[in-house]
Amino acid sequence: MSTVGSVLVIGGGTAGNGLTVLLRRAGIEVELVEAAADWNARTGSGLTLQGNALRVLREIGVWEQVRDRGFAFDTLGMTAPDGTVLRVMRDLRTGGEDLPATLGIGRPRLQRVLMEAVRDSGARVRLGTTVGSLDQGPDGVSVHFTDGGSGRYDLVVATDGLRSPTRELIGIPDRPQPTGMGIWRATAPRPEGVGRTDLTYGGPCWIAGYCPTGEDSLYAYLVEPARDPAALDPARHAEEMRTLAAGYGGVWKTIGEHLTDPERVHYTWFHRLLVEGPWHRGRVVLAGDAAHACPPTLAQGAAMSLEDVSVLAGLLTGPDAAESSLDTLLTAYRERRMPRVRRVVDASVRLGEWLMRGDRAADAPGLIGRTMAALSEEP
Repeated sequence: MSTVGSVLVIGGGTAGNGLTVLLRRAGIEVELVEAAADWNARTGSGLTLQGNALRVLREIGVWEQVRDRGFAFDTLGMTAPDGTVLRVMRDLRTGGEDLPATLGIGRPRLQRVLMEAVRDSGARVRLGTTVGSLDQGPDGVSVHFTDGGSGRYDLVVATDGLRSPTRELIGIPDRPQPTGMGIWRATAPRPEGVGRTDLTYGGPCWIAGYCPTGEDSLYAYLVEPARDPAALDPARHAEEMRTLAAGYGGVWKTIGEHLTDPERVHYTWFHRLLVEGPWHRGRVVLAGDAAHACPPTLAQGAAMSLEDVSVLAGLLTGPDAAESSLDTLLTAYRERRMPRVRRVVDASVRLGEWLMRGDRAADAPGLIGRTMAALSEEP
C-alpha cells in the first residue's frame, strides 16, 4: 500500500507521462497538468533511446508500440567527414539481451504512444495550463492553476523540464548552465542503406550524426560552437544547417537535399544541470530534466529521466511504502539516483569538453565503455 493516495504530475513529457502510468497501475489517483494545449504531440525531431531506456518503457507497458513505431539497431558506425566508414562497433545492450542496444524514434511518435497510455490509465489530464502557486501543509499540497482551477494532493512531482518553474517555486536555486555547444536537429527521409547511427567527429562541426527513426525516416544533427539564438533568423534555419551539412560526404549529401523547410530544423544549446542538494521540498519533488540534464553526447537524457520515474514509482508503491514517511521515501529516491545520474552528467560533459579542446589524448572510448557498462545494472 502506498503512503500517498493522490499525486499531481507537472509536465506531460516522457518522464511525466511514464510516471503517471506507473502510479495509476498501483491504484494511486493521478492528475497530470501540461502547459501545452496540444500536449506537445507534434513537437521535436527524434530521440536515441538506449537499452536502459527501453527497459523502463517495457515496465510502463509500451515497449511493443515503441518498437513498432521506431527503428532498432545494435551497432554504431564511426565515419570520416567524407563519409568513409572507419569502424563499426557492436553496442552494449544496457537493457538486457532481450532488448536491442538502441532504438531511434520520432519524438512525436513516442509522445503519442505515451499519451495513449496515460489516457488508458484513467488519469485526469489538464492541458493548456500549469501551476501558478503551491501551498504546502503537513498533510498535503494545495495547488492553484493558471486557468483558475485548483486541487489538493498528497504529493506533487515536477517533471517540467530543464527550466522547471516548479524548481524555482519551491526555492531550489540550481539552474542549467550552457556548456558552449549548440546543436542543429532536423528530420529527413531515411536514405537507403542507413540502418544504424553513424557519427563523425570533425569537419565543419564537432559532431555530425544521424539516427534512423523508422522505416522511412531519420533525424540528423550537427554540433558546433554555441551561437546566440537571438541572432539566428528562424526563416534561415534550414539554409544554415544545409550549409554545414554540405561539408560532409556519404549519405549527408542526400540528407542535405531534404533540409529545405525551416519549420523542421531546430537549434538549441547543450546544458548541464545537477541539483546537488535535496530534490524535494516537503511534498514537492523533482524528476527528470527538472533535477538533472546533460549534453546528449551519451544519448542518455531520456533514459535518465525514465529511470527516475521508475525508481520513484517503485519506492512510492513498494512493500515498505506504508511504513515509511514520505520524506524518507523521497530522500531514498535521490540517494539511489544521484550516483548514477552524476556519472552520466559528468561523462557527457567531459566528452563535450574533450571535443571543444580538440584533446587527441582523451580516452573517449574508455569513458564511454565504462559508463555504459555501469548502466547495464538495474537503476
